Amino acid sequence: MPGMNWARPTLIWGALLIAVAIPIAIAADSPLLAWREPVYILAGFAGVVAMAFLLLQPLLAGGYLPGLAAWRGRRVHRWVGGLLVAAVVIHVLALWITSPPDVVDALLFVSPTPFSVWGVIAMWAIFATALLAVLRRRLRLRPRTWRLAHTSLAAVIVGGSVIHALLIEGTMGTVSKAVLCALALAATVKVLVDLWGRTLRNRQRS
Repeated sequence: MPGMNWARPTLIWGALLIAVAIPIAIAADSPLLAWREPVYILAGFAGVVAMAFLLLQPLLAGGYLPGLAAWRGRRVHRWVGGLLVAAVVIHVLALWITSPPDVVDALLFVSPTPFSVWGVIAMWAIFATALLAVLRRRLRLRPRTWRLAHTSLAAVIVGGSVIHALLIEGTMGTVSKAVLCALALAATVKVLVDLWGRTLRNRQRS
């Protein structure tokens, strides 16, 4: 039936929109933002948006989103990757303006707050992924080498970001934050498992 053809895409996009919109809405209404400076609020929202991108990225890479399969999904994946880098840069710079000593301690891995370590690890992995993507052709990386490096860094990014977010008692609601982190982690694991499965099948055929 024609109506059924639209049901699944609508449900998928609707669920994705809800998973992303609810944490952002809760963060916007958080009492922790009362009397805070705009730069502090900007830092927090940049972090929330970055987490939303981490859910979107594996779905795009795996071709799981209706209308964005194959090359279209990969192209949007690259654009979202750039936006993710921008969100992280804004997050860090805004925190630097708010409290330079805390950012320095985090970058030097001497911060007393455990979540800072995981955030910095994820940040450097994001920057490394972006740099690798820009230099991919110049370095003449083989597809297999690129996939291994990219997926390994992706695992570090998502794992570090999830731990970073869960350890912070911030503006996102506890439940909505946990759900968003769980979805990002599940989507990443799904893509990695599918990729490794395809790689093993290709090796067996060859």
